[in-house]
Amino acid sequence: MNPDLPCCPVLELRQYTLHPGQRDVLIELFEREFVETQEAVGMHLVGQFRDRDRPDRFVWIRGFADMPSRAKALQAFYGGPVWQAHREAANATMIDSDNVLLLRPVSADAAFAPATEARAPVGAANGPASRIVATICHFDAPVDDAFKRFFDVEIAPTLRPMARLETEHAENTFPRLPVRTGEHVFVWFERSDDDDARFAAIEPVLRKRLESAPERIVLEPTARSLLR
Repeated sequence: MNPDLPCCPVLELRQYTLHPGQRDVLIELFEREFVETQEAVGMHLVGQFRDRDRPDRFVWIRGFADMPSRAKALQAFYGGPVWQAHREAANATMIDSDNVLLLRPVSADAAFAPATEARAPVGAANGPASRIVATICHFDAPVDDAFKRFFDVEIAPTLRPMARLETEHAENTFPRLPVRTGEHVFVWFERSDDDDARFAAIEPVLRKRLESAPERIVLEPTARSLLR
């Protein structure tokens, strides 16, 4: 995938629940073995994160050009030598890896922008001080244009989201890796350095449009995360 173009028409937001004390073990393995090797077969790793409020949660995002190429890339990686060599070590850290939302940008200008900095080299130890917040809003039906217009007019000017995504309802082209189905979500990502002060300012008007409180996930980028 072209790193100079916005990413990506298809994305996975993956949240892994790990055994206690295993998050840094997985991150070290992941950033040493699974970054360049996934990108070499056609994926784009948008970012890897520690969940600030859940010490046993590892979160990452990867993107694809489309659903058919997603199937080919996943088959190439998970059927390839690197995953075969390290899968037992990776899987040993995990309790659950099926918490996966399949997403797409809500519009052409809502995708993640190209990274402005090169990825840190293998072995980099310290992540940036920045925080990324993912907010997930759940709906009973696909997100309609009225909510998207509301978000763009009433919410986006305050929060300045870097990406706005919604559920990709296409059939999972690689069923070996499950994704959450039967859900309708609107997800946005923002940089946050004010402990939710900006979100608190808009939450009352947002809640009027939702049947349940949005889920907020505070993400701390790892050393090699492009999204930071």
